Amino acid sequence: MSKLYEIIKSKRFIISGPCVLENYEKSLMLAKVASKICEKYGFTYIFKGSFDKANRTSIDSFRGVGLEKGIEILSALNSEFYTTTDIHVPSQIERIAECVDIIQIPAFLSRQTDLLTSAGETGKIVNVKKFQLLSGKDMIRPIEKILSTSNDKILLTERGTIIPYGNVVVDLRNLVDMISFGYPVVMDCTHSCQSLNKGQVKTSGRREMAPIYAQSAAICGVRGFFAEIYKNPDEALSDASTSLSFEDFEDLVKKVRTIDEQ
Repeated sequence: MSKLYEIIKSKRFIISGPCVLENYEKSLMLAKVASKICEKYGFTYIFKGSFDKANRTSIDSFRGVGLEKGIEILSALNSEFYTTTDIHVPSQIERIAECVDIIQIPAFLSRQTDLLTSAGETGKIVNVKKFQLLSGKDMIRPIEKILSTSNDKILLTERGTIIPYGNVVVDLRNLVDMISFGYPVVMDCTHSCQSLNKGQVKTSGRREMAPIYAQSAAICGVRGFFAEIYKNPDEALSDASTSLSFEDFEDLVKKVRTIDEQ
């Protein structure tokens, strides 16, 4: 078992960073700020940034720096921080596995057998984000696919459920059901704040809900928390409406810690 997996099975942890990588300098700055806050409140910190957002709503939206530049940035950060990023096709996995501690499977791809088994075969921790139309109980199938590779280092992430009128909502029963499988569960506090805005080129959201989701998840027994951050969130090139400022991020972490102190 990897050292990181032993840690996150026994204590609270935070996965945080920009939605999408822009450059090394900005990524390093965000990682330093987030890690300092996490250290202050006793959380293990894991940097997350996407090299490619392959599922952006509009063809004109910024997708990221691409695979090669992404590997360069993540490799540099991995010398100082635990890191994770998402992959979209099996051909990316071998190279990405060399520069991250956790391979993340995007929610829209969480049923893709080849992607799950290829990730599992690396021996890395695999974090599967629950597709927004699946229940918590449905996540047994992705688990089985990863276990078929003899890799049991699995994380499960709740990122909300889509309902007919376009909002993403959080059903706490999904958290309870995923925890019952025996693997660490992560609450994606910021993506779960999204509204889909049918027909529009960008999603919107209510970032003020993030700490409420975090506290609720902590009460349910969730160990991990995912939150995207940005110095000036409204200027973020992806997920601007739900990314947190540094102050709001610290407030979220602090509120989770208060649950432990009760």
